[in-house]
Amino acid sequence: MLNLPKVMLPRLVCLALAVALPLVALGEDRSPTAEVGYAHGVVAHDGMVVAQEASAARVGVDILQKGGNAVDAAVAVGFALAVSYPRAGNIGGGGFMVIHLAGGDDIALDYRETAPKAIDAKSFLDEAGNAVPHKSRDSALAIGVPGTVAGLALAEEKYGSGHFKLADLIAPAIAMARDGIPVTDDTADSLPADNPRLARWPSSAKIFFKPDGGALSSGDRLVQSDLANTLEAIAHDGPHAFYEGPIAQKLAAAVQAAGGVMTVDDLGDYRAIERAPVRGSYRGYDVVSMPPPSSGGVELIEMLNILEGYDLAHADEAQALFLMIEAMKRAYADRAWFLGDPDLVQNPVARLTSKSYAAGWRATIDPAQATPASDIGAGGKVQPEGRNTTHFSVVDRFGNAVSNTYTLNFSYGLGLVAEDTGILLNNELDDFAAKPEAPNAYGLIGYEANAPGPGKRPLSSMTPTIVLRDGKPFLVTGSPGGSRIITAVLQVIVNVIDRGMDIAGAVAAPRVHNQWLPDQVFAESALADDIVAALEARGDKVVAQRPFTSANSIMITPEGFVGAADPRTRGALAVGY
Repeated sequence: MLNLPKVMLPRLVCLALAVALPLVALGEDRSPTAEVGYAHGVVAHDGMVVAQEASAARVGVDILQKGGNAVDAAVAVGFALAVSYPRAGNIGGGGFMVIHLAGGDDIALDYRETAPKAIDAKSFLDEAGNAVPHKSRDSALAIGVPGTVAGLALAEEKYGSGHFKLADLIAPAIAMARDGIPVTDDTADSLPADNPRLARWPSSAKIFFKPDGGALSSGDRLVQSDLANTLEAIAHDGPHAFYEGPIAQKLAAAVQAAGGVMTVDDLGDYRAIERAPVRGSYRGYDVVSMPPPSSGGVELIEMLNILEGYDLAHADEAQALFLMIEAMKRAYADRAWFLGDPDLVQNPVARLTSKSYAAGWRATIDPAQATPASDIGAGGKVQPEGRNTTHFSVVDRFGNAVSNTYTLNFSYGLGLVAEDTGILLNNELDDFAAKPEAPNAYGLIGYEANAPGPGKRPLSSMTPTIVLRDGKPFLVTGSPGGSRIITAVLQVIVNVIDRGMDIAGAVAAPRVHNQWLPDQVFAESALADDIVAALEARGDKVVAQRPFTSANSIMITPEGFVGAADPRTRGALAVGY
């Protein structure tokens, strides 16, 4: 047995769902408290894109049809979502991209935001040394140096097909921003809710509000002329147009005017980084995911390694769920203790993702009784999840695959549009541990490894993942959802591999989440009452919540590419050809 404290973790209930197979399927309408709807598998043979917003997904498929590869399409989708899905699509935030190339190589691109040079370990504390949540969530101090433009440009430069210029891939986004797009689906749902966040800034209000002061709503048109100009500059001059010159000056000026510390030099020094993916295996499949500064891949593989010692396919549902929860608790505890920016902190990735380490953790699990989180440390309060992040998956006919997750952190980020740029800015620095054991907005705690510092990349939960079978893509998945991202990806994989579900059923099945602290299992309301009772009998505290996360995924089958748009928000689309 390892000399490690015990912790808790959630698991997923897998329900068999009937699926239809149209060429295109939209995520179903729902209210914030509604049950999860049905997902619909979409079958195609030459290419597939699944994204949270329909017009951006169609942009990606158009690139595939014109001969582009999965990277070309992903770059086009990334820029398009910055226009059509402003609450999370972005060029003012950052993220991660995992690529599998047809030749067999796997690549991880880190375009996570970085802290400005003026940020230090005391930036988000008061004079008494206490964490001040307002500073890291609602003030311009929370703005990290955006990485999306650098990351998408790097992906295209190194791994695009060569048939397109970057300008070609940005052109659809420019047209949407210039001409305007109808306010529909999730944007129509989110704008009224996020009205207070956007209304603080006149530069944001003039874009997202009507002249009478009300937020744009269904039937209105969202026109983003300044953003179109910014995108045109990037299309003409490449990423330098964003990180140097007039746009950089406007970004820095807007941040400083709002009380932040980002400078033109911070922008000019930003670099996207190519890293080796984190790799693992699960029941004969290879799992390729994002390494630190994302905690997602490490935790995902750690949890899968723990679970590999159990026969989940034949366990009764309550017991399988209980074991997943126990695995989650332990992995999230490791996240808090060990992980941070790999350029500044040594991350014990090989140890945490080893089979022997998982076996040690497995030996600490009591199969009949939940391990209390109090055995590990103090808890934190979880705020409601926003759809502040978005994930899309792409495959092409050549054998390439892309899994991409990027974010502004909160829904619409800080809510601040930099004047004359159209760029919504992130509040990503809340992902640092402002102080040891002080929870961030998602209840996650951390220690010295994830303390704020100049130029440092905050730890993330984003988990873009590609599962390989015999060296070829089998499953492409990922999700938004803050701390819940990793467990959502875990449950999609277990649903497919252990429970034998098709991708539509795996995506739509109700999800649960446990992150060690607070000591609770968060469960979608569709979780069966008898399963809840069985978990509570073992000592877990189950808390019902509205549907969360949105795992837009693709599975490669003998019948073709099968895409599934998550039905948890309106407007998600799986589309292929």
